[in-house]
Amino acid sequence: MIEERKLTIKEKALRINLDPAIYGTFAEIGAGQEVAANFFKAGGASGTIAKTMSAYDMAFSDAIYGRVGRYVCEERLLKMLDREYDLLESRLFSRASSTCFFSFSNTVETINFERTNRGNGWIGLRFQLKPGHASNQCVIHVVMKDRDPNLQQEAIGIIGVNLIYACLYFNNPEEILYSLVDNMWQGRLEIDMFRLEGPDFAHVDNRLMSLKLVKSGLTRAALFGPEGNVLQPSEALYKKNLLILRGRFRPVTHVNVDMLFCARKRFRNEQDVIRDNIMVLTELTLRDLQGEGEIDDSDFLSRADLLCSLGQNVLISNYTEYYRLVKHLTQLNRDQKIGLILGIYNLKSIFDEKYYADLKGGILEAFGILFGRNVKFYVYPSLKLGTNLSYSLENFEVPKHLVSLLQYLQDNNKLEGVTKVDEDNLHIISDHVLEMIQNGHEGWERMVPSKVAEEIKKKNLFQYKPTVKS
Repeated sequence: MIEERKLTIKEKALRINLDPAIYGTFAEIGAGQEVAANFFKAGGASGTIAKTMSAYDMAFSDAIYGRVGRYVCEERLLKMLDREYDLLESRLFSRASSTCFFSFSNTVETINFERTNRGNGWIGLRFQLKPGHASNQCVIHVVMKDRDPNLQQEAIGIIGVNLIYACLYFNNPEEILYSLVDNMWQGRLEIDMFRLEGPDFAHVDNRLMSLKLVKSGLTRAALFGPEGNVLQPSEALYKKNLLILRGRFRPVTHVNVDMLFCARKRFRNEQDVIRDNIMVLTELTLRDLQGEGEIDDSDFLSRADLLCSLGQNVLISNYTEYYRLVKHLTQLNRDQKIGLILGIYNLKSIFDEKYYADLKGGILEAFGILFGRNVKFYVYPSLKLGTNLSYSLENFEVPKHLVSLLQYLQDNNKLEGVTKVDEDNLHIISDHVLEMIQNGHEGWERMVPSKVAEEIKKKNLFQYKPTVKS
């Protein structure tokens, strides 16, 4: 099968311009009017553009769209979409029966002359797929990687045309997502949030789209909340004290819950933590989702459903090594306290030098990132393999040449053993629980929170089979 050639940006804009059923407005702030400019350059723009504007001055912007705390934020973008789409419907009602209206908006901050900021922007489209029908909406957040403001403006122009074209002509949400970077070389920008909603896309689970962002390499980490609402990481984590638990959560067990409960009690008592400003994240890595084969979307959603049912925020990342995760979080959340919860066997892996062979500074370089700034690890005990003996930070051993490094971390309050845990649960292993669920064995319900057991049975998660009594 011959793959169809992808259209250029000019060809996409021209097709929209020549489509008599499509008509709308452009409102762009912060990076010129690069998207609208592509439609003007393509020719026939009068067939598509009802209005294009740019309220650069803050006073003008506030007067038109209302005051907000920041100018490059989702709240500002949504106000822009609301106002511009409402104006279309009220002023052009005579065309409503034959026209698919759209309103495109963006609010963008490009890199400054001193290169001290991070270019980023919010981009959105409200659109109809049939005249007279209710509108849909697609919102994305981008981080621009070009080191020149003109190139960043160009990138915004490209992704804007791609977004409009994809939403108007593609029905498949994955096709919409992946086509956003058409006509753009890899690495020019990152898309760390994507949300598609409306009556024509009621079937779309945006948590799954967050996973696809990470899987496709469009971003290294994506975030959604307990209600399944996708979040933009830098905005959601802004000035928060973060407590993170990484796990497979297949399924969530009493051990996972106890790890969070015990570590949170210690974290909230840290002197530099504001108790009312703590955000807890449960993290799933692509490696843990993948297992031994391809990532299964239904399996991912099963884990997401359980974590959301327990009120958890879920972070999906492609950071296998802890130090890479910490580096990412500290870039988003400078100077705020970060706590990571891990089992004793994970700590053993962190002290394994083979994982740092690609770093010039080896384990010291990695640990400089891991334990730098304001980061602390809370170490949860386990049972020694094949025994009923406790294995904790107190009897944790490392190779002789790393003993002083371990002691340094403990002396400087970078590592803390979690005590007063529920030792009756230490025998629970999630793989064993999963096997019991799938084979209909008795007793697995006692190893997971009651809410989790209810969700697994109600939604038939993890190929659940009813218990077969012997």
